[in-house]
Amino acid sequence: MSLNHLIAELEKHQHAPTEQWDPPYCGEIPIRIDGDGCWYYQGSEIKRQALVKLFASVLVKEDDDYFLITPAEKVKITVDDAPFMVVDWEQRTEDGESLLLLTTNIGDTLVLSSEHPLQIKEGVPYVVMPRELEAKVHRNVFYQWVSIAQTREVDGAEEYFLSSAGETFVLGSMK
Repeated sequence: MSLNHLIAELEKHQHAPTEQWDPPYCGEIPIRIDGDGCWYYQGSEIKRQALVKLFASVLVKEDDDYFLITPAEKVKITVDDAPFMVVDWEQRTEDGESLLLLTTNIGDTLVLSSEHPLQIKEGVPYVVMPRELEAKVHRNVFYQWVSIAQTREVDGAEEYFLSSAGETFVLGSMK
């Protein structure tokens, strides 16, 4: 399958109800998402943000594999770590409640919440995105969060945490 064919198929749809589609598996396509959330086709970076967003709209994860799904085809791609990266954030207060608004490398915005929680895996922070996808938190964002984090004593260690949408998210702890 060619990249142009896949693009044409994707452009037919404004929204991607991938859960309603059950296309045949058509093999792998040489698309790779690196550890920084940059997308590549045949080793060359895809620089058109609109194209990356288009592909991201049909990206799904099944077990540990990632696929681009259209009504006609399902193709496997390579994802080095997480497909997205949290690159910016903003703290707001709504009705007296603190909210952390996160922005990903593809321009998606979400609130750090029970629906989109922070998870620390082997010391690396991730945020759960829609469709069980993940966004790795950029190092600069994480350091900014540490600088505003609240602390509390837990089992003799100082725990650093953030509050957003009525939830508490632990960044880490130090003894």
